[in-house]
Amino acid sequence: MDKTVPQPLPLDGITVVSVEQAVSAPFATRQLADLGARVIKVERPDGGDFARAYDTSVHGLASHFVWANRGKESIALDLKDERGLEILRRLIGESDVFVQNLAQGAAARLGLDAATLCARHPRLIAVDVSGYGPDGPYAHKRAYDMLVQCEAGLVSVTGTPEQPVKAGVPAADIAAAMYAFSGVLAALLRRGVSGRGGPVEVSMFDALAEWMGHPLYFGMYGGRPPARTALAHAVIAPYDAYPTAGGPLVLLSVQNDREWRRLAQQVLERPELAEHPDFATNVARTRNRAQTDAAVGESLARLTSDEAITRLERAGIACARLNGVAELADHPQLAARNRWQVTGSPAGPLRTLVPPITLPGCEERRAGDVPGLGEHTDALLRALGMTDAQVGALRRDGVVA
Repeated sequence: MDKTVPQPLPLDGITVVSVEQAVSAPFATRQLADLGARVIKVERPDGGDFARAYDTSVHGLASHFVWANRGKESIALDLKDERGLEILRRLIGESDVFVQNLAQGAAARLGLDAATLCARHPRLIAVDVSGYGPDGPYAHKRAYDMLVQCEAGLVSVTGTPEQPVKAGVPAADIAAAMYAFSGVLAALLRRGVSGRGGPVEVSMFDALAEWMGHPLYFGMYGGRPPARTALAHAVIAPYDAYPTAGGPLVLLSVQNDREWRRLAQQVLERPELAEHPDFATNVARTRNRAQTDAAVGESLARLTSDEAITRLERAGIACARLNGVAELADHPQLAARNRWQVTGSPAGPLRTLVPPITLPGCEERRAGDVPGLGEHTDALLRALGMTDAQVGALRRDGVVA
């Protein structure tokens, strides 16, 4: 029997205070909470994080909010009132990390910008998440996910030849969140060596521009941008989704000419295509993409999706079913690997995904409840030494909720 003592979660003992809303900063701090950090979410008393009201699809709660905010404590503070701002300053003074994604310039007006806070608290790591960064001609431009997807060119390479489309997930928000998350981890490592924190700056635009590296360099140095090819690949064929005799579309990818020969012989059962000059090389198949796709499609159309997947896997050809969200929710791989957990929320227990970072040997993962607005206000204020009378006065004046 393994008697190894479980290790604590890596961010156990780290406190994060975040003035956050929407997706980018909340998703970043949720990653920190998943790794054991205590995350204190600061919200407005009049409704809180506006993502709480995006929809009501999760038993009355908003799907974005449930996704990005489990495992946090919520305190509702009016930062326009000096008393609320002073409470936030005290919370920051006792924290390791501060994160904010307020509108450009708002943090500085409140004295919550990274430069000001790090000068006051040398061990603090202060993270500014913005749309376009603190300077330049776009610094004060409104930056919502779809708008940044457009400015960064993602929409131009996504969709069909006739129609550009945005990504189906908030790619700019997620990109910024993950760079903010990794930036905090790097800053914590640096602080462990130097003893000092410091600013971390991430913009949605910079993050998504980095993710655009392949099409960016392809276009810059190749003389033309990559074509929009829907589910097809711009420079590999066959690499697309194909209809079958029943079930979802089946996507397959042939990465080299050896795989093409196996596909032709073992899956399509058309061995004459294996060495045909129109198809024998990827260059030829890409040049003759319509004929290549027609040959693959005609053969797969005679098979059910299960039959097609079985043949493709037996031949060692990469393949997948074109699932929807319902199929993802019931995906056998998630079930087999125990990737679901029960998370508490104001609407009751919810089925949510386990964090994707797996750390064998660590303490059991915390499900982390989704907080109600101001659910932890009283407890946090009392932890700062406030009396019931002081808390009551703040509530009466609308400074806290």
